[in-house]
Amino acid sequence: MTPLERLDRYLTGEQGKSPATRAAYLADARLLLSLAGDTAMENLTPREIRGFVRRMKSQGHDHRSIARRLSAWRGWFKLLVREAGFATNPVEGIKAPRAARKLPRPIGVDEAQGFLENLDEDDPLARRDRAMYELAYSAGLRVSELVGAGLADFRDEGRTLQVLGKGGKSRQVPVGDYARQALDNWLMDRASLVQPGETALFLNQRGRRMSTRAVQLRLAEWSTKLGLADRLHPHRLRHACASHFLQGSQDLRATQELLGHSSIATTQVYTRLDFQHLASVYDAAHPRAHTSDDEADN
Repeated sequence: MTPLERLDRYLTGEQGKSPATRAAYLADARLLLSLAGDTAMENLTPREIRGFVRRMKSQGHDHRSIARRLSAWRGWFKLLVREAGFATNPVEGIKAPRAARKLPRPIGVDEAQGFLENLDEDDPLARRDRAMYELAYSAGLRVSELVGAGLADFRDEGRTLQVLGKGGKSRQVPVGDYARQALDNWLMDRASLVQPGETALFLNQRGRRMSTRAVQLRLAEWSTKLGLADRLHPHRLRHACASHFLQGSQDLRATQELLGHSSIATTQVYTRLDFQHLASVYDAAHPRAHTSDDEADN
């Protein structure tokens, strides 16, 4: 019995897979046989499996389809080790390539400042929102850090804020002048809203700590109210802070410290973002960026 026949019997009998699932498994198995060529399955090694992964990636297969095929191959070899006397499973420990890191969608400096300056501060909750989003943009805070902030977390007469980030790591971030002014306005309202014993910096209308969901919904409401073409969410304000800070400072390490990234590789995504901006400006502005239609035809 061939390895493929053994897999087909296993899927149909012991596993009782549906025809569609069975067909998908067999298609993945046939792909492995195709990649292996003249090499017998029992002679395949982890090195060759990794080579197949690289080949699939170069051919445009996404990480999800590669991960699914590796899973199918791993199960097939497990069956063959158990029933056909294969010595090893060469797919054990082989992982699919990671998904490409998605670049955050940037917002421009003018767009960010225009949004903040157009927030209508005609009631306490609006003044609270202005303070929240000024602080998020000023210090590059995650939404969890924003709602987790307390009155006792300010240092240096309000010029810095101690925040608790991912993994329980604490860092101190600067608070810009615009954010400090907005916070001063909000704190006068906070005193009349707060419930006894509540230490949170930002409160809901019941005088208790805000939830992350509430912050997200309020920002979505403001996006609609102000007629923004692209809806904002708290993480985009963090991205905007990071991108604009890096553009101005050209200091990757300082940007890493500001954001609280444990790895510089996470921060480096903003260097690619900055280059994309540079490339788009170059394409639009440089006289030698593109050939004319006549030159292209020659």
